[in-house]
Amino acid sequence: MPFNIPILLTWLRVALIPLVVGVFYLPDHWLTRPEQNLAATLIFIIAAVTDWFDGFLARRWNETSAFGAFLDPVADKLMVAGALLVLIQLDRVNAIIAFVIIGREITISALREWMAEIGARKSVAVSSIGKVKTAAQMAAIPMLLFHEHLFGIDMYYWGQVFLWIAGLLTVWSMFYYLRRAWPLIKEKSGNM
Repeated sequence: MPFNIPILLTWLRVALIPLVVGVFYLPDHWLTRPEQNLAATLIFIIAAVTDWFDGFLARRWNETSAFGAFLDPVADKLMVAGALLVLIQLDRVNAIIAFVIIGREITISALREWMAEIGARKSVAVSSIGKVKTAAQMAAIPMLLFHEHLFGIDMYYWGQVFLWIAGLLTVWSMFYYLRRAWPLIKEKSGNM
C-alpha cells in the first residue's frame, strides 16, 4: 500500500466520518443541539475539502495509485451514507431520498467493478452529471447538519432543496451509467 499525502488525506476523511455521526451522541451537558449541529457541519466540511484536496494533490504531484483510486470513492460513499443516516435519525432527511442516493452509490459501484472486470471501466467513468450530483450532495448535507439560520438564510430549507436536486441527479446519473453499460451487459449475459 503506497503512503503519501493524498492517501493520508483520504484516510483522514475516513477517520472523520464517525466524528460527524458521534457528535450527535454526546451527552447534552457536553454540547447543546446547536453546538452539535455546528461541530458536525464543520467536521463534514473539513472531510469534504480533503476530498477535493487529495485528488488535486495526487494529480499535481503525480502520486495517483490503484489503492488511492479504490480508497477515495469508498471514503466518499461512507461519508455521504454516514451523514444521511444520522440525518434520517434526526428527522431532517426523508428515508426514501436517502435510500435512493445510497442505493445508487452501491449500484454504480458494483457496475463499475463489474465493468472493470470485463475491461470496460472507461464506459462508466465519472461523468459531468455525477460531478454535479456530488456537488449538490456536498452542499446539501452540511446545510442539513447545521439546521439553523445563518445570516438570515434558512440553511435547512436550502439543504432540502439541494438534496432533492441531488436526488433527481442521482436517478438521472444512474440511468445514464446503466444505459452506457447496457450493450455490454446484454452481450455478456447472452454469453453465459
